[in-house]
Amino acid sequence: MKRWIKWGVAGLVVVLLAVGVLRALGARKAQQAALTEQTARGTQAVIELAAGDLLPLQMHELLRGLPVSGTLKAANTAFVKARVAGELQGLSVREGDAVTAGQVIARIDPVEYQARLRQAELQADAARAQIDIAQRQYDNNKALVDQGFISKTALDTSLANLSGARASHAAALAAADVARKSMADTLLKAPMAGFISQRLAQPGERVALDTRIVEIVNLSRMEVEAALSAADSVGVRVGQPALLQVEGYAQPVPARVARINPSTQAGSRSVLVYLQLKPVPGLRQGLFVQGSLGTETLKTLAVPLQAVRSDKPLPYVQVVENQQVRHVSVTLGARGQAKGLDMVAISGLPEGSAVLAGAVGPLREGTAVRTTAPAQTGKGG
Repeated sequence: MKRWIKWGVAGLVVVLLAVGVLRALGARKAQQAALTEQTARGTQAVIELAAGDLLPLQMHELLRGLPVSGTLKAANTAFVKARVAGELQGLSVREGDAVTAGQVIARIDPVEYQARLRQAELQADAARAQIDIAQRQYDNNKALVDQGFISKTALDTSLANLSGARASHAAALAAADVARKSMADTLLKAPMAGFISQRLAQPGERVALDTRIVEIVNLSRMEVEAALSAADSVGVRVGQPALLQVEGYAQPVPARVARINPSTQAGSRSVLVYLQLKPVPGLRQGLFVQGSLGTETLKTLAVPLQAVRSDKPLPYVQVVENQQVRHVSVTLGARGQAKGLDMVAISGLPEGSAVLAGAVGPLREGTAVRTTAPAQTGKGG
């Protein structure tokens, strides 16, 4: 009996010791967890934002319209062609060289045409001599007719010979003019001011009539030829504005509808619309252009389309309130362009809210942030 009591007491002591150890271990784990959480709170990273990362929600005039695309080209271009055949000489201009209107850029070997001009001028002189002979014969015959020595038939014959000599002289003069024109055509001149776009022949080559020598483009007036469907073209009018993004340019370029083709294109049934760009330094023919042809404007609260996130069931934007990030669900409205950006109208946020730009990326709600400079506020168009 006493042994049983001893074993019971010993077991009770062991149980009490085990319970005490478990409680001590649990308390220590709780303390460690609390310390870890406190440390994490004390060392929580603060995201630093630049002033451009915060976009004040404000009113914008959205340009709504039709998407357009095309290739940039100069409104005024010209090919300088050979007007006579012969050996090309003196071509020194190359791609990129500037030329002025009337500038001589090359010539065709003139030796053959100089000889033809001299031949035509000599033939004209010979025809003039024949006129003098016919004139003297006519004058003599007329005097003899008046004196009654010869018949009037001989006078008529001499008059016909004089008329024929005059006609031959006129024809010879015309042939000399043609030869003189061919001689002048040996000089190849720029028809307008601009830049050499293509050099299609080389000095020393023998070129035929109408061979293309160089192409000249005038960059003072640039256009885009955009094809629109028949349905879309109905609402397009001359003078309507457009905002175009030119390949290689960071800023959009304003444009307007200059002309509308009155006929549809065979096969596609599309209508060509010609958009004239505002003069901008550095524009080049052949650059790809895309943008929007404005058919109406809408003034509304809007943010850049990239600022709207869609990784939740409802679209939302990230706003900064009290130096913390908050996710706010918004209702999307009309889309358009403003200041060269794709914008979307939103509702569900008060004007002036600080919206995070799309370039910042997703941030966890509640993340602490700090700005290096105050965000710009105010109303803009």
